[in-house]
Formats: sequence, structure tokens, C-alpha cells
Amino acid sequence: MENKSQMERRTVELTELRVKNIDTNEGENNTIPVIEGHAAVFNQWSEELGGVFSFREKVIPGAFTDSIQTDDVRALFNHDPNYVLGRNKSGTLELTETKEGLYVKITPPDTQWARDLTVSIDRGDISQMSFGFLVLEDRWGYEEGRDVRELRKVKLFDVSPVTFPAYPQTSVGIRSAADIYEARKTQLKENHEAEKSKNLRQLEMLKQRINLI
Repeated sequence: MENKSQMERRTVELTELRVKNIDTNEGENNTIPVIEGHAAVFNQWSEELGGVFSFREKVIPGAFTDSIQTDDVRALFNHDPNYVLGRNKSGTLELTETKEGLYVKITPPDTQWARDLTVSIDRGDISQMSFGFLVLEDRWGYEEGRDVRELRKVKLFDVSPVTFPAYPQTSVGIRSAADIYEARKTQLKENHEAEKSKNLRQLEMLKQRINLI
């Protein structure tokens, strides 16, 4: 199911966000801090999303493959474009798909606010990451009494250490309701076609029996 809509954001609840000092080989005690962790995890159901029209979703391996190779992605703090931590086009942001999910490695600028941020991450005061994306390809379904979505291909805009999780907005819920309706309609149509085919097979078998008699 194709779904090209507005940008969304998701927060990873279980990410291991950490700061590691990397030796620059330029003399004694000359190191730079690097922020690393997973901005997204694969094959794990999210919390309830969408507000009134609730659903859960998971990211399928390969969802970021094309985007991290071709798109201009930033690392921000709290999704704020005034606080740029890194950028893949400049080599200060590395994005890699691992078996766990989307791994990020950020080399932050040598500014006071960035140094303060690394201290907060190192202390554990900031421990979550979020990613902003546009859905290019997804798949809706219905499992165990709830609507579910698989993110199969996305366009990535940014990855961000965040102070608070970015809760889904009402507009996401409204858009998702339309998506759920279309997915349900398609599913019902497929079920109808399958039932119709089954009935035709039964009629054909009955006809063959009659001919034998």
C-alpha cells in the first residue's frame, strides 16, 4: 500500500544512547565526544499511536536503506533546526542499518550547547532518540483486534536525541483513520474475491458430480 503523506516522528523508548570519547591521534588527551545509539529498532511493535484512531506499527528491516544512501539527513537536538549536531553529507553523521535497527553516530560541534548536551546524555538525563520521516511504502493489517502498520520504506529527514518523547498529534490520527479505512476496504475485497473463488470451485465440483451421475 502506497502512502505518501506528511512528515511523522517516532521516539525510540528502549534505545541505548551514549557518549564515547574518540582519540584524534593529535597528542595527549586530545579526544572528541561522539554520540551513538539506535534511532529506530526493527520488528518491534510501537506504543499505541494515532490518538482516537489508534494503531501500532513496526519498522521492517531495509526501510531506511535507500534514504540513508541518497538523502540529506541531519542530526538535531529535539528536532530543532537551530541545534544541528551533525549531517551525513558533511561526514559528521553516520547512518547504518544493523540487524537491530538504524544505528547513528554523531560527531557534535565544539560549541557550548553541544558540550552541555553530551554531559546530559552521559549522566543519563537524556536517553531517548527520535526520527523524523515521510512514509513512502507501508502495509496495513488487522491483528488481535487492533489495526497495525508496517513501515517498509521511508524518507528520513532527521535523527534527534530528545528530552521528551514526541507524542503522536491529532492530525496523524485523522490521516491514519483514512489509511485504515482504505486498508480494511482492500482487505474485505480480497476476502470477498477469495470466498467467491472458493464458491466457484465448489460449484464446479458439484457440476462434475452431476455429470458423473
